[in-house]
Parts: sequence; structure tokens; C-alpha cells
Amino acid sequence: MTQLGQSGGVALVDLFGRTKVVIGVVHLSPLPGAPRYDGEAVEAIYQRGLDDARSYLDGGCDGVIVENHGDIPFAKPDDIGPETAAYMAVISDRIRREFGKPIGINVLANAAIPALAIASASGAGFIRVNQWANAYVANEGFVEGESGRAARYRARLRANGIRVFADAHVKHGAHAIVADRPVEELVKDLVFFDADAIIATGQRTGHTADLSYISMIKEAAGLPTLVGSGVTPDNANDILGIVDGIIIASALKHDGVWWNQVDPARVKTFMSGLRR
Repeated sequence: MTQLGQSGGVALVDLFGRTKVVIGVVHLSPLPGAPRYDGEAVEAIYQRGLDDARSYLDGGCDGVIVENHGDIPFAKPDDIGPETAAYMAVISDRIRREFGKPIGINVLANAAIPALAIASASGAGFIRVNQWANAYVANEGFVEGESGRAARYRARLRANGIRVFADAHVKHGAHAIVADRPVEELVKDLVFFDADAIIATGQRTGHTADLSYISMIKEAAGLPTLVGSGVTPDNANDILGIVDGIIIASALKHDGVWWNQVDPARVKTFMSGLRR
């Protein structure tokens, strides 16, 4: 049995072939069944996802995460309908086939089991899970760790090769429930429950975490560690000097707004300024 997550601490090399990575986030438009879905043709939703993936990957990013960020307000895992997984599986498969680069899946909020189903169906290499161990209070209410159920579901799918990127002290939440334990211990819980990579974030989408906080999570993890919010051209090199990867979206969108489409020129400029 490995001591550092199920992949022994080499998830980034296994997935991307390198130890420092940049991953863009494809924020899907509202999907059918979501409150903000207005009847847009499904093919148009797929095309926008493909266009954003192309901007990231042609611009030099190493991979993308496909995420249902347009499905605001997010539902808790058991309230997410099968239609979400169906539509996300189609677009994820199209992105993988079109570009041949590693892709991940994040189903909001904290829906690890649908994410695994999508990843298995589409050939994605990893999922992102906001609360893999322990619990917190989020916008959606009380959110529990999904590791026990999700790991067993992954085993039933014979899909143990799908890696888990788990958030530590995730954004958009209050962690008072576990506040009697240091953040370092909460990070170690993720490792103990077989996460493959750890993600540090700020307080909300687009918010930058303090570098000392990022360093603390990296040191506690002993696993590949990424920063998943608040990365900009101004701080990216400082962050990559500490961690193993960045997950970026807002700063690479037109006008720097998360719900806009990805700006290809911003991606190329950003990637050309990185020191990896």
C-alpha cells in the first residue's frame, strides 16, 4: 500500500508528464436542468466549451478541468440530476478527442460520484473534489466529505486510475466545525484518505491565498500541490516557486470576468511570462 495517496505522489507526472503544470478551467454555460438554463441549444453549449478548451490548450496550458460553473445556485451531491452528468460526459469526451490532452472533471457542488461517472465515460484522467474528507458549511449548506462513498464507487467502476485532486480548506465555506484542528491536520486527512494531489485556494473565486498559507499546505501535504484560485500574471511565478501547479480561469477570460469566454491572447501572454 502506498503511503502518499493512491498514486504515491506522482500524479502530475503520470497525467501530464511533468512536475509543474498549468490547468485551465472550462466553465460550462448553464446546462439543461439548471436554474439559469434558458433553452440555449445544447450544441452551442458544447461549442463554447470546445472553444474555451482550445484557447487554453493552443495557448500552452497542460490540460483543462471541465466544470458546471454555470449551474448556479449549486445543488448538493444527492440533488444533482443525471442530466448534468450526461451533458458533461458528452462535452468532456469531445474535448478529450479533439485535443488529446489531460482533462479533469469538477461537478459542483462536491459531487464526486457524478464526477467519477463522467470521467470514466469520457476518458478523463482526474476529478476535483472540494470536500474529500471531513466537513464544512458552504453556500449549499452542510457539506460532508465524499471520500468513502466515492472511493467505493470508483472501485466498482474499475476506474482506480482516475486521480483525485482534493481541495484543502476549500473556498466559499466556513470551517468552524473542524476549527479545533489545525489546517495542517486537515490536509493530512486528505492524504490519509488517498487523495492524489492537494489544492489550496483563497476565500472565493478569484481570491488569492497568502503565500505563507500556500507554503503551509504544501509542506503538510507531501503530495503534488496546486493553487486553485486567484492566480494572475503578477503572482503566478511566485506561486509556482512554491507549489507544483496552478488552476486558472478568471484571469484568462475577456475582461478578467469568470463568466466570459477565455481570451486566447491573454492565455498566450500569460504562458509566455511563466518560468517553469
